[in-house]
Amino acid sequence: MRNALGLMLASVVAAVVIAAGGWFYYSARADQGAPKTTAARAADQLPAQAKLAAKDDVETTAAIAARPAAVAQAAAPAPAPAMPVQQRSTCANPNALGVARVVEIDTTGGPGFGFEHFKQFDFLTDKEVVLTFDDGPWPVNTPAVLKALGDECTKGLFFSVGKHATYHPEILRQVLAQGHTVGTHTWSHVNLNSKKMTEQQVKDEVEKGFSAVKFALGTTPAPFFRFPQLQHNPAMVSYFGTRNVAMFSTDIDSFDFRKGATPEKIVDNVMTKLDKLGKGIILMHDFQKHTGEAMPALLARLKAGGYKVVQMKAKATLQTLPEYDEALLKDLKVPTSSARPITSVVQTVSQ
Repeated sequence: MRNALGLMLASVVAAVVIAAGGWFYYSARADQGAPKTTAARAADQLPAQAKLAAKDDVETTAAIAARPAAVAQAAAPAPAPAMPVQQRSTCANPNALGVARVVEIDTTGGPGFGFEHFKQFDFLTDKEVVLTFDDGPWPVNTPAVLKALGDECTKGLFFSVGKHATYHPEILRQVLAQGHTVGTHTWSHVNLNSKKMTEQQVKDEVEKGFSAVKFALGTTPAPFFRFPQLQHNPAMVSYFGTRNVAMFSTDIDSFDFRKGATPEKIVDNVMTKLDKLGKGIILMHDFQKHTGEAMPALLARLKAGGYKVVQMKAKATLQTLPEYDEALLKDLKVPTSSARPITSVVQTVSQ
């Protein structure tokens, strides 16, 4: 009996020892095979802004308030606030002539500018100029002027001939798209002071020119007008007062339209007169080949001489007359469905 109890007790003890040894063995193996995990140190967790700086060395343009860590992890990174328009640099030329100031013109009553014919509004200060161009748009020549102005990040005022605008609307739209001011210069560049012109013919030339430039641009131009050949018809001067259209003469004529004109002569003509007057509205023609060729040198001379460019814009746009809009479309044989301005047909909704 005692022998049987001893054998049973020995068997139980042996089973316990074997089970304990097996548990210890398999626990040790499991610890060796499982990946080791340790808590990350606080110093290793960089804030989102610190990580960005370490990666890209980005120059910040605005301070962004810190968010709680839980919110920052749950939300997508917010874009930095956009830089104000006036602080953006869109000019690739750090030494560009640029635009010193922009003036807005209230054209109510038809004011006149340019001391050759109008003496009332002396708005330019010493060393200030306004760059104006007549008779375009025209292939090669107008783009050459635009290229030179763009390279110096400066702006001009373009007086477009209506007929030319309908020939090359894509060029005139480029003028407007690059931030220049677009005015008008009659339909076909006739002398409005000619005795052969009736009062109605003169009005038609002006109003058809307005409608043509509007048609070419797809929007209304500025209510700025220059008489062809600077021939100011007294009746039309009064008429522009009723239409609230500003008239432009000049202070400095480049004579770039004359036979024998060269880029060198154009630059010398402008600078000689400008150095004498000290400021002024400069008359040039983007229709002329030599003008585009002269522009880089002229802008360089202006910059070297300490001159500054003033851009003129209108407070309100030109209101064309519906009867002339309709007559133009009929003459051009344009389908009436195309009479709507482009901005009412095509709009950018995402960019």
